Formats: sequence, C-alpha cells, structure tokens
Amino acid sequence: MALESFPPLILISTRFLLSGSILLAVSLLRGGKMPRGAELWKTALYGLMILGIGNSALTFAELWIPSGLAALFITTSPFWMVGIEAALPGGERLHGPTVAGMLVGFLGTALLVGPDAFHEGMGSSVLKGFLVLQFGCAGWALGSILQRREGYKTHPFISGAIQQIAAGAGLLIPALLAKSQPVAWSWRGTAAFVYLVIFGSLIGYSSYVYSLARLPVAVVSIYGYVNPVVAVFLGWLIYAEPFGKREMLAMLVIFAGVAVVKWTTGGPASPSRAPSRPALRRPKQPSYRPGS
Repeated sequence: MALESFPPLILISTRFLLSGSILLAVSLLRGGKMPRGAELWKTALYGLMILGIGNSALTFAELWIPSGLAALFITTSPFWMVGIEAALPGGERLHGPTVAGMLVGFLGTALLVGPDAFHEGMGSSVLKGFLVLQFGCAGWALGSILQRREGYKTHPFISGAIQQIAAGAGLLIPALLAKSQPVAWSWRGTAAFVYLVIFGSLIGYSSYVYSLARLPVAVVSIYGYVNPVVAVFLGWLIYAEPFGKREMLAMLVIFAGVAVVKWTTGGPASPSRAPSRPALRRPKQPSYRPGS
C-alpha cells in the first residue's frame, strides 16, 4: 500500500529516518547512553547491512512479485542466519532437530502462501525477485550476526535507533538523485507509511534487535516464519481475504516448527555472546529522607 504512493527509496529513507529519530530521542530522554568511537560506526554499518540491504531488497522485490510470494521466499532467512552463524568461528553448531524444526516451518509457510503465490508463475520477474530477496536475506543475516557478536554494552533500543538512522541517511542521497515518480499523496499510502513507522520500525525492529541480543540465533531466525502468518491475518482483517482450513493447517504446522526450534536450542544466549545491557532509566531524581 505504501508503494502505491511513495517511490521505494523515498519510502525506505524517510521511514527509517523518522522512526530512528523518534526512538533515539525517547531512549536518550529515558537515560540511555550513545555509543562512541568504533562502536558507533560499526553499529551504523550493521544498520546499513541489515536495513539498507535487507529491507531495500524486500521493497524492490515487491515491485516485481506478489507479497505472498515474497513472504515465501523470505522463509529462507533462518537458513542464512543459522548457516552463517555456524560457519563463523565460535558459532552455534547446527543440530539435527533444529534443522528439522526449520524445515517443518518452511513447509508450513509453503502450504500457507504457496498455492496462491505460485499461481503467478515462475517467469523472469519471479526469478529476479527471488535472487534480490536472497541477497537481502544474506545482508540481513550477516549484519545481524556481526552486530550480535560484538557484545556491545549499548542498550539494544539505542543500537536499533542508530541502525535505522544510518540506513535512512545512507539511502537519502540515492533517493533524492534517483529518477522516479513524484510522491502521490493519498490516505491509503499515508496510513501505510505510518503503520510501517510504528509497527514495522518502532515496535517490530526494536523487538528484533532486543531479541537478537538475548536469544540464540536459531530462535530469533524464526521470525521469518511468523511474518507470513501475520500477513494472512491482516489480509483477513482488513481486506476480508479468505481464511479456511488450509490456512489454519499451515499455521499449526508453522507453530509446530517454531516449537521444535525453541525446544532444541536451549535457553537465552550465553553471556559471552549476549552480555547484559543497561536498562533505560529516567534521569535520576533527588532522593529525600524523612526529616530532611
């Protein structure tokens, strides 16, 4: 819906500049501390990798392929995350039950969106969309894992805000220079933009960064199986799209895969991989004792 009104680069840049600025301002007012030096620059770099590459790939791919097919292709993201993590030195090793759980989730997602998505055919635009999305998944996964491995002490909300601002700023110049259609203002496009800022960025991405700092990679990666479920629910709620036995069965299969991954990867990440982060607090107020 947002792409009906906004060119892709303008949409991505303004969305993340706005959401990142809001999140950073609120976090600093609540006592958060900005990172400095190398930590600041690396956090910004990871934002360009995760959001600048990952989200841009998704946005452009949806110009060529249906959103349902894009959601199906993105379910490969857990394989990218777990595979890259296992390939890096000291990474979390792959276990048979974990891989089996991800395969179950992939089958559930294929059952959910596959019949309708593949009805569009496997033409050149579909292949182009698939390749772009795999490039985006690889960038998202690599940036996420490198950010997690740094073990910074900055609160995840501050890190997430900096990453969003970096991605928005990094795409601002090409967004202004690119030859594209002017913004076509409409209530649908504006409402979709506001939704993306609030639920996609302020809530969704902040939750992702927070979870990435505290949970095993395999557990965090299953968000790629949940997104299509959310998409089907919103389609049913907003557009009255059908929700029948196939959709219900697919969701049950997906949740079964999620449960297998969760049960076979243990609890929270170890302290060496995810050190405790300082909580955001309000500025300290003077304390008074009785009789003072």
